[in-house]
Amino acid sequence: MSHAASSLRSHFIKHQKLFICAANLFSSHGGIHCLPPPPSHLSTFAAAHRLRRLNIAAVNFSTLAFSDDSYNSPYLSVNLSCPRHISDAFSESLICFGAGSITIDEQENHESDEQIWIRSTFNVDQDVKYCISQAANTVGLKEIPLYKVEMHDHTDWIKKSQESFQPVEITEGLWIVPEWRNPPDLQATNIILNPGLAFGTGEHPTTKLCLLLLRRLIKGGEHFLDYGTGSGVLAIAALKMGASLSVGFDIEPQAITSAQHNAALNNIGQEKLQLSLVPGKNEPQLESEGENFLYNSEIVSQKDKYDVVIANILLHPLLDLADRIVSYAKPGATIGISGILSEQVQTVIEHYSQYLEDMNVSMVDDWACISGSKKKEPSKID
Repeated sequence: MSHAASSLRSHFIKHQKLFICAANLFSSHGGIHCLPPPPSHLSTFAAAHRLRRLNIAAVNFSTLAFSDDSYNSPYLSVNLSCPRHISDAFSESLICFGAGSITIDEQENHESDEQIWIRSTFNVDQDVKYCISQAANTVGLKEIPLYKVEMHDHTDWIKKSQESFQPVEITEGLWIVPEWRNPPDLQATNIILNPGLAFGTGEHPTTKLCLLLLRRLIKGGEHFLDYGTGSGVLAIAALKMGASLSVGFDIEPQAITSAQHNAALNNIGQEKLQLSLVPGKNEPQLESEGENFLYNSEIVSQKDKYDVVIANILLHPLLDLADRIVSYAKPGATIGISGILSEQVQTVIEHYSQYLEDMNVSMVDDWACISGSKKKEPSKID
């Protein structure tokens, strides 16, 4: 499969309101499987940070998210035949024009080697033909691809998805274990997880890269910031590795709720893991009242505080928010930047070179994690 196309829209963490992209994916038996579309009120912050390279997945659905009646309603499953060479771009375009999730099945046979099957999901009230035609036009297809629409029930799919989500061994002695599974190694460091609507199950290469970076950096007593916390997996892992404090920021309330739930699953109290909403780059400052009760102005305002900062998000938000991300680290602290493809590494290094020194790159498959030390004084860029 070709590399995923650059995001059609930019802005913020794994899911910014202007970043109209992907849904929940999880790997199973070599294929790619998708989740039913998120409810209409779910902002794209909870979606875009789940858009990763479409040949591996990262997120599973859970009962944590099912207090909303929208998950009891049916959804549309759409199976499309697409030219293989534009499957990534077309998939992302489908997301931008309304698809709730995408599956590219590399193993399912097609009559032509030049075609590939793409499965997508839509809400039942969406105009599927219009969405597909707009997506096709965006990537230059002269004709609308052949497609078939079926109606499915969320709950049947959710049960199957949970059955497919297995414990993940990140490295020797470190496991990510779904809430509904038993840890394979009781002596290991086990992070119990129910991702709900948030990204981060340990299966995706970027999550693994960040966890391995934490394993090297956390020696005991550090203050750690996870910028774009999602399920809270990195913040929880840092504490289990010996950090004295973890803080997680996210733009999506569902992510904060998910991280709170996962902290409780791991017997971690609020004094150890502090969580807060943060505004998007061009959004007004939040207030700690009303719908923004998850916003903690005190911890959001504390700059130059953290020994380790990791932002596992996407290319454009990493670039747009670089100064904000770096501002939370102490001078000399290590900052990890991930959620980027191998061909995007040079762009990120060039941009972050004004803030970081002694940068290193680690790779898993086609995904990268860049780490470096915060400069005492940022370089001036003409």
